[in-house]
Amino acid sequence: MLDIPFYVWALTIGAFVLVLGLDVAIAARKGPHVIGVGEATRWVIFYVALAIAFGIGLTVVAGGQSGGEFFAGYLTEYSLSVDNLFVFVIIMASFAVPQEHQHKVLLFGIVLALVLRGAFIAIGAAAISAFIEVFFLFGIFLIYTAIQLARHRNEEPEVGKNPLLRLMERVLPTTREYDGAKVVTRIDGKRVATPLLLVMIAIGSTDILFALDSIPAIFGLTKEPYIVFTANAFALLGLRQLYFLLDGLLDRLVYLSIGLAVILGFIGVKLILEAAHETISPSFPHISIPISLGFIVTVLVLTTIASLAKTRRDPSAIRHVVPEVGEDRAEIPVDVPGAPDGR
Repeated sequence: MLDIPFYVWALTIGAFVLVLGLDVAIAARKGPHVIGVGEATRWVIFYVALAIAFGIGLTVVAGGQSGGEFFAGYLTEYSLSVDNLFVFVIIMASFAVPQEHQHKVLLFGIVLALVLRGAFIAIGAAAISAFIEVFFLFGIFLIYTAIQLARHRNEEPEVGKNPLLRLMERVLPTTREYDGAKVVTRIDGKRVATPLLLVMIAIGSTDILFALDSIPAIFGLTKEPYIVFTANAFALLGLRQLYFLLDGLLDRLVYLSIGLAVILGFIGVKLILEAAHETISPSFPHISIPISLGFIVTVLVLTTIASLAKTRRDPSAIRHVVPEVGEDRAEIPVDVPGAPDGR
């Protein structure tokens, strides 16, 4: 375990807040606009370069083991984030969010995700330090998640089944019409929530489910909370721009869910072997970080190549992630208390 002083934690979190604040300030100065491929590419390169620079710096300061753990964790979290983008696309399309306001919704989701994952990381680290046997539970959960991900790889999530979203729809006076970038507006003198607030709730609450598999997965690669947090933070920071960069490519990654299922299953087995090695017998094999990193990179590369080759040979295999406007739209119940007529 690394001995990370408090001031290093404070400087790291402050640096993330500063970078995110810079991103927000630039977006605010430009105002609501559609993020093009060029702008998205520059930001993605910037965030990936930051992550690589941090990993190299960590390797120099703390050694190759820590650097390898960071890069393995970062790649795992980033690849899981790409799969999460499918859900974001469906949520955006279901609520027919105007393109110029989508970056605001994603920004809210990323900030909320950083806070929630910070809490989950603290809980996970405390559980692991208390009893290593929790790795058995993490491993079984990841293997189960991998099986479910592979089984339901062709099924689209149903936005309307989000319990928090349905609760908010029923208790909040809501309008179906957008009012620019406002999350709350006035109709006939009454304050009502716009669909922008609901889609923010949908994005933010959905990330809670994402964290349930991503946090145990990275703890399977490193037990160091500092590495877990920084790998998650770097993966999330560039997620908003990655959404716009991959907008036309997501539906071609037809085998991504299978690749991620393989990775999650591999980490699940690694966790169980690690727990058995520590608690039962040292004779149980230990999967090293170089092997884990090599396996993750290989699976991601093969998955991407196979997906693009498949869709090139068979265009009908392309996943149509984005429904037509008005199709499969998340309906706001007509019995919303206090909602104005014509909602």
